[in-house]
Amino acid sequence: MSGRDPMTRRNALAAAMLGAGMTAAPRGANAQGRWPNRPIRLLVPFAAGGGTDVIARVLGSKLSVPLGQPVIADNRAGAAGIIATEAVAKAPPDGHTMLFASSANMANLRSGQTLPYDFEKDLAPIGQIGSTPTVIVVAQDSPIRSMEDLIARARSRPDTVSYGSAGVASFSHLATEMIAAEAQIRLVHVPYRGSAPAFVDLMAGRLTAVLASFASARTLLEGGKIRGIVVTGPERSAYAPALPTLAEVGLPGSTIEYWWGLMAPSGTPPAVVARLNAELNAALVQPDMREQLAREAAVATPGTPEAFGRLISAEVARWSRIELGANTRVE
Repeated sequence: MSGRDPMTRRNALAAAMLGAGMTAAPRGANAQGRWPNRPIRLLVPFAAGGGTDVIARVLGSKLSVPLGQPVIADNRAGAAGIIATEAVAKAPPDGHTMLFASSANMANLRSGQTLPYDFEKDLAPIGQIGSTPTVIVVAQDSPIRSMEDLIARARSRPDTVSYGSAGVASFSHLATEMIAAEAQIRLVHVPYRGSAPAFVDLMAGRLTAVLASFASARTLLEGGKIRGIVVTGPERSAYAPALPTLAEVGLPGSTIEYWWGLMAPSGTPPAVVARLNAELNAALVQPDMREQLAREAAVATPGTPEAFGRLISAEVARWSRIELGANTRVE
């Protein structure tokens, strides 16, 4: 019996059929000609110049070579990613539009807005790109030395332990509330416009803690300005091996990572999705792509569309259950 995975064989067959000039017939699109027959737009729900945008652009250049068409990063920042996501969800499913999706899309589920799309029904998973754990940090001179200390203080002094986030219903807000719920503590939420001003107040002693990405906190951590107390991923991070995981401090249900992935409009031909997935996985094993992810303290996570779809379904269910804490102080 062959040891090759059946899904791998199907993906290879789909790619071969596309390479031979197989055409798909997406709704409302001219099915004549080989795919791709024009540039592919990769909509990025973030402003140009940031770490996530750079990853998208490097990945786009990697995909352009084997696909024979430019894969152009198109920044559509605004509305916490809703603008870009809606544009892809409503685009023709002809394989010429993709979304640079992320955990930020999950936070939108609890934003209180009526979304103009159904994330699971209107978008098709292509594959996961990478993931990074986040870290809870405190000021360098904080008396809190561990996650256990933070929990103990929150229990002994209710409504006095504060945390900053990148905004109401942001990833950092909801992830912290998830952790607080499992720990059975109440924290005071202070939303900011991004992580930088939250770090300023943290170092000034106006905040107790901040949940942040390693990439955003790295310079301050390495400079001794702030101190990590716990990482949120399933394993200890190579970027901070001394820090315990949430599971190690008794909070296994709050394990969470920030991820990125590619998605297409629902109805995109399966053979097109398979080809994009194959080229994505090939790009992710290249050293310079892994190096770019490492700059964001992330690791590549190649896999199948089905595996990414299962992750999304689990994330949608999980994030939809998060209850927002009542204690929010707007800055």
